[in-house]
Amino acid sequence: MTHAAETIRNIGILLSGRGSNLEAIARNIADGKIPNARIAIVISNKADAGGLETARKLGLAALAIPSKGKDREHHDREVVATLQQHNVDLVCLAGYMRLLSPWFVQQFPQRILNIHPSLLPAFPGLEAQEQAFAYGVKIAGCTVHFVDEELDHGAIIVQKTVPVLDADDEHKLALRILEQEHIAYSEAINLVLQGKFKIVGRRLSF
Repeated sequence: MTHAAETIRNIGILLSGRGSNLEAIARNIADGKIPNARIAIVISNKADAGGLETARKLGLAALAIPSKGKDREHHDREVVATLQQHNVDLVCLAGYMRLLSPWFVQQFPQRILNIHPSLLPAFPGLEAQEQAFAYGVKIAGCTVHFVDEELDHGAIIVQKTVPVLDADDEHKLALRILEQEHIAYSEAINLVLQGKFKIVGRRLSF
C-alpha cells in the first residue's frame, strides 16, 4: 500500500498482558518520534489484560476479542476483520501470546512486527530472558522482526544488546532488556513505515 509522506499511518496493536510496549509506542508517537502515525486500535485476546486499561487511559480505542475455546483461524478472522475496519496499515504484536495462523500473516504481508526479548535466533519462545540467564550468556538483548508463519522467525529489523552483569538475576536482566525493547520497537516502526527496505533471503536492508 502506497501512501503520501504526510498521510497518517494507522497502527494496530495486539497484546495479551500489561502493555508496556504499547505505552512506549504511544509516548513516542505523542513526542513526534514516530511521525505521521497513530494507534488506531488495541486488541487483546484476554478480556482482563492490563494493556486494555492502559490503552483506554491513553484515550485509545481498545477491544477484547477472547480466544478461549475458539480455533486459531476462527479467532484470527475476527481479529483481522477488526483491524481492517480500522484501516490498519501496520500490525504490532506487543506481548501477544498467540501464534498467528498462516492465513492471518498473508493478510498483512511484511506489515506485521513482533518484539522478542532475546537476540534471535537464540532463545525463541516463552521465557527468553530466563533461558538466556540460565544458559550463562554474557550478552542478551531484544529483537524486532517481521512475523512469518513460523515462531519468532521472520526477517530481523532491529536488535539491541544488553550486557549480562555479575550482579544480575533474571528479574534485573529482564527489566534492562525491557528498557531496550521500548527503544527498539519505535525505531523498527519508523523504518518499516518509511517503506524504503528490501529483503533478500533473510537479510533486510534500507
